[in-house]
Amino acid sequence: MFCRSRRATVALCLSVTVLVVTFAACAAPPNREIADAQLALKAAKATGADRYALESYTAAATAYRLANEAVLAGDYRLALNRALESREFAQTAERLAAEGQASARDEALKTMADVSTQLAHLTEQLDAAEKSRSMSTTMMRDVRQALTLINADVQKAGAAINDEDYMAALEALKGVKLRLDTASVEIESARKAQRARRRTS
Repeated sequence: MFCRSRRATVALCLSVTVLVVTFAACAAPPNREIADAQLALKAAKATGADRYALESYTAAATAYRLANEAVLAGDYRLALNRALESREFAQTAERLAAEGQASARDEALKTMADVSTQLAHLTEQLDAAEKSRSMSTTMMRDVRQALTLINADVQKAGAAINDEDYMAALEALKGVKLRLDTASVEIESARKAQRARRRTS
């Protein structure tokens, strides 16, 4: 009887201790956890998570903001939960950023190689068309101007790649393939028209 009573007393004391610890943990702002979340956010952004892992990074930033708002509202338990969520999302974003950057790098390098090859080929075709006078002066000027503008975008993308800013490189190359295809069609149309004229002359 005495043993059971003693065990019950010990259990009650442990329960009270847990409650006291829990209350104490939520009775003050979770400053350390919020600071940890802030550091995790900074580390994630340093790896480019705001560009390469935007969803997770945004979730981390939102949870961090809600943690601070909960502190101002006096809801320290909610603040603690949001701070822990923010740190977890930020750590996830940091991991995903490395994968996203590698993927963007591979895509940028491949697109750059394809576009550079096509641009060089079209420039050669345009020079040949100019020598053979298979294009009108107006069309020749328009196509050459288009290729000059495309080359400027390619150079911009190359500079971004050198700076390891692969998202900027992809942005600079956006639409370049279509513009090259359009120029190619114009050059080929002019060559076909020249051959047709020769057959009828």
